[in-house]
Amino acid sequence: MTTEKKLAILFVCMGNICRSPTAEGVFRARASAAGLEQSLLLDSAGTHAYHVGEPPDARSQEFAAKRGIDLSKQRARKVVAGDFARFDLLLAMDKHNLAMLETICPAAHRHKLALMMSYARHSDADEVPDPYYGGTRGFDLVLDYIEDASDGLIEAIKGRL
Repeated sequence: MTTEKKLAILFVCMGNICRSPTAEGVFRARASAAGLEQSLLLDSAGTHAYHVGEPPDARSQEFAAKRGIDLSKQRARKVVAGDFARFDLLLAMDKHNLAMLETICPAAHRHKLALMMSYARHSDADEVPDPYYGGTRGFDLVLDYIEDASDGLIEAIKGRL
């Protein structure tokens, strides 16, 4: 029996309760709609252990749910050393978290690191802003950016699957 290797993608932010779980949820839904979910292994993590074991921020869940995305089953975790070997692509939500990943990533896996917004097709933003301390508009903006980048990422990986 032949087992097809799945393309493994890890979405990363600081605490793994707002941006990265939103990215995982949005991308999972978009990949499923494109018929790709069975070929993918998706997860999210934080560069810090502030919220390990906690569900996504209630506001992230609320705004995602308004767009048909359920984040409720996800739980925060911290990036671990094995993630660099396990995942084919580690996508940071901002430059600060990308720099943190670069600091702990073995040289052999650095080519797997990128910014999520490098896949955006319609936005000029290069980072997904952290909505945690802002108003509710920030959660909608995060979703807008992540939806755009997710669509670009799906196009980019179609040739790899």
